[in-house]
Amino acid sequence: MADSGITPRMNCAVDATMSVIEGRWKTVILCKLYQQGPLRFNQMMREIEGISPRILAKQLKEMESDGIIARKSYPEIPPRVEYSITEKGLSLGPILKAMADWGLKNMFSNRVTFDSDVITEWALLKS
Repeated sequence: MADSGITPRMNCAVDATMSVIEGRWKTVILCKLYQQGPLRFNQMMREIEGISPRILAKQLKEMESDGIIARKSYPEIPPRVEYSITEKGLSLGPILKAMADWGLKNMFSNRVTFDSDVITEWALLKS
């Protein structure tokens, strides 16, 4: 888990999970990576309305530290870096889907659904 200065209550397993996905943008980043596959930093900046470059960089570093996304640098000129979901990140798919389903049912009937088929496709591509 990224060092956020807050120690999760490990006697509550939900806190352990939330400590990895908490934050305004982490679930949005994960959904974009689930839906579109590996993305470069500037692609994410265009895809995620309202996020600042500093916050995106911070969230990506935390998620990489937690092992839910991977950062791959390509030795090219100009340099190219892509972010993708790891196996550990893929395992969050059912949790994110359940959260999205709950939100749609109980809070926002006009929001986009979380496509579980994308999770399955990515799992197959990773194997």
